[in-house]
Amino acid sequence: MAAPSILFTRMRETSPLVQCITNYVAMNVAANVLLAAGASPAMVHAEEEAGEFAAIAGALTVNIGTLSPTWVAGMKTAIAGARAAGKPWVLDPVAHFATTFRSQTVAALLDLRPAIIRGNASEIIALGGGQSAGQGVDSGDPVSDAEDAARQLAFSTGAVVAVTGAVDFVTDGERSVRISGGSSLMPKVTALGCSLTALVGAFVAVAPKQPFEATMAALATFAAAGEIAERGAQGPGSFAIRFLDSLHGFRSESLEADGRIVAV
Repeated sequence: MAAPSILFTRMRETSPLVQCITNYVAMNVAANVLLAAGASPAMVHAEEEAGEFAAIAGALTVNIGTLSPTWVAGMKTAIAGARAAGKPWVLDPVAHFATTFRSQTVAALLDLRPAIIRGNASEIIALGGGQSAGQGVDSGDPVSDAEDAARQLAFSTGAVVAVTGAVDFVTDGERSVRISGGSSLMPKVTALGCSLTALVGAFVAVAPKQPFEATMAALATFAAAGEIAERGAQGPGSFAIRFLDSLHGFRSESLEADGRIVAV
């Protein structure tokens, strides 16, 4: 198993190109997060070029936050391009349970076999067929309540499943870890969760055959950077700035320290 610090170093040294099909709210934030972490973002979503671009990117991330039929077509074309080129792709099923259009879209995307699924607890519970307490994009469930659903979803889809919240949970159906850290200010800054999906894409781009390890490393990096950013932050606004700065200046040595990642 590649250590998170090794994958972080590899990501920063190689600056992988990550194609991010994400929502209007998250585009700027996600791009800045990737740049600060050391990766190279590309917000390419048009059907006319998304598939061609996916073939040259290191990884593809697909976030359904602001859906439209044309964006769905671009997503499917990009996924086809990524799969044909042997590139991993990551699914972020934002509020997939909120409307019929969203749930039908996610069902179709799941059939295209993502390497990784990242969502909040309510999204993962609902994706596994359970009843969640989520309201729109906000989770109404603790991560611990989604752990069994995550394992079952990993078994049924073959994907690594990441549930993010106060303490993150990552599983491939056989191995599982919890990751601590972050800040209570993170949910107060829009699009940070979407940006985490983009960062997962950056890590799996440099470890395409190790999606479990890549996801674990991305979440640990995000959690550690959140802890650093909280120091001295006066609220969500200053935290957002400090978070980008902490990612930019981040050193990977702390990723294996202090019991941040615990196997369960």
